[in-house]
Amino acid sequence: MVYIILFLISFSFTYFIKNYMIKKSLVATVNERSSHTVPTPHGGGIALSLTWFIGLVYLYFAGEIEPNLFYALLFGAVISIVSFFDDIYELSPKLRLLVQATVALGGIYSLGGFETLTFGVFDISNVILTNIFAFFMIIWFINLYNFLDGINGYAGSEAVFLSLAGFVLFGGNHFLVLAIAVLGFLYWNWNKAKIFMGDVGSTLLGYNIAIFTIYYANQEPTNFWIWIILFGVYWFDATLTLMRRKLNKEKLSQAHKKHAYQRLTQSGWSHYKVTNYSIGLNLLLFSIVYFISNIFLALVVSLICLIFAIKYVDSKKAFDWNM
Repeated sequence: MVYIILFLISFSFTYFIKNYMIKKSLVATVNERSSHTVPTPHGGGIALSLTWFIGLVYLYFAGEIEPNLFYALLFGAVISIVSFFDDIYELSPKLRLLVQATVALGGIYSLGGFETLTFGVFDISNVILTNIFAFFMIIWFINLYNFLDGINGYAGSEAVFLSLAGFVLFGGNHFLVLAIAVLGFLYWNWNKAKIFMGDVGSTLLGYNIAIFTIYYANQEPTNFWIWIILFGVYWFDATLTLMRRKLNKEKLSQAHKKHAYQRLTQSGWSHYKVTNYSIGLNLLLFSIVYFISNIFLALVVSLICLIFAIKYVDSKKAFDWNM
């Protein structure tokens, strides 16, 4: 019953925000980074964020979530609030980075730190090194999720996939709450989007995935690589694109349309087709994790699949090495 209520909250609140944004003419402008041609209301992530935190509090008082995970995830509220104002007023990058760093530290502290980073043949257990790594990983996950929130249904479907995959592999009703919160929003964002997620939703989702990665890695170090594989479509595209742009001597803060999903839309694919392509690739990655027991072999196989996927994107629309 509680999940039905949460879905209705997310669904109806997204509808309310959509109408309010249209009434107040608060729409996302079309610019050089946009994959859209029509100004559309943004800020739908407010609805999924509100629903998520309501569900999170419910789980806490129902004793269905570990306190350290609850408090770590609760720090995401700071990201959502600041990102909400960023959607409206465009805050300075330095302020956004400061907030992200503060939240990352809070999340790491709540989880008791990042204990061990395993590479199979050797482990890194030095708390200074592992926590520095965790700090930068959280910030990177927050930003890359924001970077890849650009077409209809893309960011929302990724969050639903990761939530359901997490539930199947690890259990935990927090995954179901997150999936439900996103689904209520996704109804209005799927295919022909009537509202966009905005930074308020995308940054929160990136933060949540980073926290899940650390939390479950602390339970079993190899779980870290499970989350890396599951999140592969996003981090691989974002990281490779960043490296390519760096090699191309581009100004990294400058808006661009060079991510794989953007290049597919430029090649003529619809948003719907690109999103479905990513879902299919996600299901392949899940199958690799589920059926290959050796996680490092699974990692190698998943990387090969991701490389072939990028090669396919390159064949459809090559990376533009011109400034």
